[in-house]
Amino acid sequence: MTPMTQLSPDRCANCQRVTVGADQQFCPACGQPTPAPRIDWPFLRQEMQQTVLQMERGLLYSLTHLMVRPGHLMRDYIEGRRASQVKPLPLLLTTAGVVVVLGTALLGGDVMGSAMPAGYDGAARVPTDGQAGAASVMTAFAAMKEWMNRHFAATTLLMLPLEAAAFRLAFWRVGDVNYPEWLVISTYLTAQTFVLWTIGMLLQTWIPQSQAWVLSLSIAYGVFSLVQYFQGYPRWKSVMRSVLGFAIFLLMNTALTFLLVPVVLLLTK
Repeated sequence: MTPMTQLSPDRCANCQRVTVGADQQFCPACGQPTPAPRIDWPFLRQEMQQTVLQMERGLLYSLTHLMVRPGHLMRDYIEGRRASQVKPLPLLLTTAGVVVVLGTALLGGDVMGSAMPAGYDGAARVPTDGQAGAASVMTAFAAMKEWMNRHFAATTLLMLPLEAAAFRLAFWRVGDVNYPEWLVISTYLTAQTFVLWTIGMLLQTWIPQSQAWVLSLSIAYGVFSLVQYFQGYPRWKSVMRSVLGFAIFLLMNTALTFLLVPVVLLLTK
């Protein structure tokens, strides 16, 4: 078979729609470039340059604005001003990937830290009749933490619907934000937490308690972000509703964790 140097210039190779003329660069039906060039070395070089440069520029823009003017960044995306931004989900997965890499390098793979089983460690050492039960619960929490460490991205994505629901309840009838839009906002807030988490892991060599401050700092930053997002709404009300949203989300997380403990106990027996 003779290799084709270029596809038909008068018809879209993707949907077969007839092109209007030689000056038409994109198909009006499916958006594919017309004519579609043959894949060769110049084509691959151009594609890589465009993809990498667009990703780098969008990522740098999104990360900078996520930490400097997060509420405006979120509102721009919700209202359709998205050309300069990386989409929220790739941004979240990128920051999550950085957390996993640093957690593996600096924490031996224990990305979640030792916070979950710490409260049960002391109870398991107390010589009482409930020692075996406390040890079992600690084992269950350790197993859950290990699963979260191994499936960090999945854990992150599973938490987003809960966070969005919490803020949907806290900001009920404020700003006409629907649930899918709250999913987007929650994605940004989680990516913001991962940026702070990354900074905490990098600073722990010099400041041992830096990671312990991440949760409090991420909540404070999240409140700031939501106050900025709901510009024009009374600030004190935005603060109160934001704090309420985080409180509901933390309660949901706690309840879900304790509901999963019996399941993990059954699976580990």
